[in-house]
Amino acid sequence: MRARSIGKVIRKPATGLVLGLALLAVPATAVASPASDGTGQSSAAPHRVAKAASGLDDPAKKEIAMQLVSSAENSSLDWKQQYAYIEDINDGRGYTAGIIGFTSGTGDMLDLVERYTQRKPDNVLAKYLPALRQVNGSDSHEGLDPDFTADWKEAAQDPEFQQAQDDERDRVYFNPAVEQGKADGIGVLGQFAYYDALVMHGNSSDATSFASIRERAMAEAKTPAQGGDEKTYLNAFLDARVWAMKQEPAHSDTSRVDTAQRVFLEQGNLNLDPPLDWKVYGQSFHID
Repeated sequence: MRARSIGKVIRKPATGLVLGLALLAVPATAVASPASDGTGQSSAAPHRVAKAASGLDDPAKKEIAMQLVSSAENSSLDWKQQYAYIEDINDGRGYTAGIIGFTSGTGDMLDLVERYTQRKPDNVLAKYLPALRQVNGSDSHEGLDPDFTADWKEAAQDPEFQQAQDDERDRVYFNPAVEQGKADGIGVLGQFAYYDALVMHGNSSDATSFASIRERAMAEAKTPAQGGDEKTYLNAFLDARVWAMKQEPAHSDTSRVDTAQRVFLEQGNLNLDPPLDWKVYGQSFHID
């Protein structure tokens, strides 16, 4: 059961999602040039070169990321128990389900079930594809009730559906966040901040989408790839994130930033090295 409504901004189906601000064309392990700042503008400090950012895609760091998100989304560090999670949290996005809150009203649940059906055509959720296409962009349950939640939970016992959830999470949210973070020259904590923002806000053209949050932050501080200071930029990004969250009643509690990500930043723990202690909605969590 989720502690709080945290649905994403309604957007088009996430087929081949591209970040609103283009990803810099540098390899993940390359040193980013200050002139390639993702805005089309040259850095004011061309003599400074950002060091390559370490990766949230390291398996141990990725596990921490999954636990951090689960603490906010499900009040639990056991993110692997959330494949079967499904409910309508009354945030205008229909059903919210799975490990990162795929929703029937924003397109990513539809993409997930389509992926699962491509791999396993006779799955228990395939019959809901017409209804999922119909309700996309709304909070309607038409064509889904009364059996969709039970069938979702049944499908969640299937390792192929669990893998499909993992793959869609990575394709739409995790991988783009890590790639953009590395291009911006930010480390593990910053990449996680990007990932958490993408999970909550999606990446539409809306003013509270991830791309808009990043753009708002870059108006206040340079990224390390532009020659800026990492902590200064991340503070600007978290400020922009809090602003975006407060635009929606469902996001009025900003503790997943204020008493989690901001705490790690203030500690200077840019690599998200354990032990980690944080709070979300007043509940304390710890990772050794």
